Amino acid sequence: MRPDNTAPIIAAARHRRELTRAKAIRALRELSHAGTPVTFEAVARQAGVSRSWLYAQPDIRTEIRRLRNATAKTPAPAVPARQRASEASLRSRLETALARNRELATENQRLRRQLAHALGDRRAQPPTPGKASPHEPIPLR
Repeated sequence: MRPDNTAPIIAAARHRRELTRAKAIRALRELSHAGTPVTFEAVARQAGVSRSWLYAQPDIRTEIRRLRNATAKTPAPAVPARQRASEASLRSRLETALARNRELATENQRLRRQLAHALGDRRAQPPTPGKASPHEPIPLR
């Protein structure tokens, strides 16, 4: 008859279960302290466990729901009036950005023309013996 070796297997399973529970509880605390919305998805991702495992743990499931409901009821803090950008300020920033875009587009066109002229000049030069043909690509370093 073979010896009964179930005791070490059961002990290892209990140990793994406790480690998994500890990871889930730690993830719950970290999310709660960070002010991150507590959801089954977030806890599962943070703890490295499956959502179905979380749902199967009654105490952890209850705590996730409690924290989820608590954070859902907390309104987002309003930005104080003195910190909000005025419409004039936003319009000014938009006009500045549009002007910069126009400048960059103009510079881009100018550089493309210069490149086209340089390539045309290079192709028009007669080939020099021992050098690359003007029709071969320029090696980039």
